[in-house]
Amino acid sequence: MPAAEQKKEIESAGEAPIFSYNQTDFVKDRVAVEVQFGKYSFVAYDLFVKHLAFYVGDYIDVGIEILPMKSLQAQMSSGVAYYEGELYNVVRQGRGVPAVPLVIIGIAP
Repeated sequence: MPAAEQKKEIESAGEAPIFSYNQTDFVKDRVAVEVQFGKYSFVAYDLFVKHLAFYVGDYIDVGIEILPMKSLQAQMSSGVAYYEGELYNVVRQGRGVPAVPLVIIGIAP
């Protein structure tokens, strides 16, 4: 459903829409790419909120998350997420969580 129709549907239900701003690093051909060399909490937000919001909003068909591998993370400041750890976190959630097709890529030094 286009955004204008969604807005009308929400307003006709007597609810006031709450608009917020959400962005990703790059979107092209319905693919969202997020490069995340920051704290682990930002990666969780990307994987479980941001990519999902774009997918549910019908802006993307797949999300790509680019992370440092453990060997690169070891050379960075503390608290930075790394590929192996985040892949484990996604796999242990089980099938269908998050409910968006994802590609997770690890970058080594």
